[in-house]
Amino acid sequence: MIELFKETEIDFIGKRFIFFMVSGVAVLIGLVAMIQIARGASGVNLGVDFAGGTSLSIKFQKPVGIEEARKILSNGGLSDAELQAVVTDQKFLIRIKKEGDGKMDARVSDLFSKALPANPLVIENSTEIGPKIGEKLKEDALLAIALSMIGIIFYIAFRFEFKFGVAAVIATCHDVFVVLGIFYLLDKEISLLFVTALLTIAGYSLSDTVVIFDRIRENLRTKKRELLAVVVNRSINEVLARTFNTSFTTLIAVFTLFLFGGAVIHDFAFAMICGVVVGTYSSWFIASPILLLLKGEVSLRNEAPVLKKA
Repeated sequence: MIELFKETEIDFIGKRFIFFMVSGVAVLIGLVAMIQIARGASGVNLGVDFAGGTSLSIKFQKPVGIEEARKILSNGGLSDAELQAVVTDQKFLIRIKKEGDGKMDARVSDLFSKALPANPLVIENSTEIGPKIGEKLKEDALLAIALSMIGIIFYIAFRFEFKFGVAAVIATCHDVFVVLGIFYLLDKEISLLFVTALLTIAGYSLSDTVVIFDRIRENLRTKKRELLAVVVNRSINEVLARTFNTSFTTLIAVFTLFLFGGAVIHDFAFAMICGVVVGTYSSWFIASPILLLLKGEVSLRNEAPVLKKA
């Protein structure tokens, strides 16, 4: 692979306090967002899955462009409706984030009948998602994230050691909360698709962290006389080009998805862009310094350079 960074000597550990401060503020915002979501606060933009609403499956007699269908719904006062084409341009899945009153199917049918009188439609399926179902889905989503973090601890503890696992989980939780905070600040919709993005981000961040931890383990076997902080700093620098190249190529893919993937997966792609950037940052500046803190090799506030050999 092309190495944009060669023989770097960046002091990732020496400036840990600065990065911990920045990350601390970002994680705090994510924690606030999590609390607001758990409370069901009105200021959180929850999707149909969590807030409740109506899911419709409709089929037209003739093909209809998805942008035309979306414009009709928007002009009819349903601008927050999620529209997805199914197989052909004749069938659509519509999800409307409103409390179900049993009349949404009639309203949607009326809107399209007036806008497209020569193209009749059939409502094949109509499902109301109530608040209780949304609450259950929120609980399941939080449980899925929590179980994934526990699984990470066991995996890293088995492959390396327990403190490595704890450091990896803290870094992964950092990524999840930071992305959640970004969506909260930008008033992006929090849906099950977003939860899927968070779990994907957790897996990506973990794999990136494991690459660095693996290099640390290799260097510890050959440089036993050096301080652990020196070995960790050198290890991050040695895999810097590899992690950057991996993240950059991943960003190309998800950014392309963001631009051309359509409105349905727009927020998913945006979450992935944020996750790749934040995950790469945490692998360099958060995971390894936390490992050193857990091992008692460095203090939180001491910013003395650790690039030189002991």
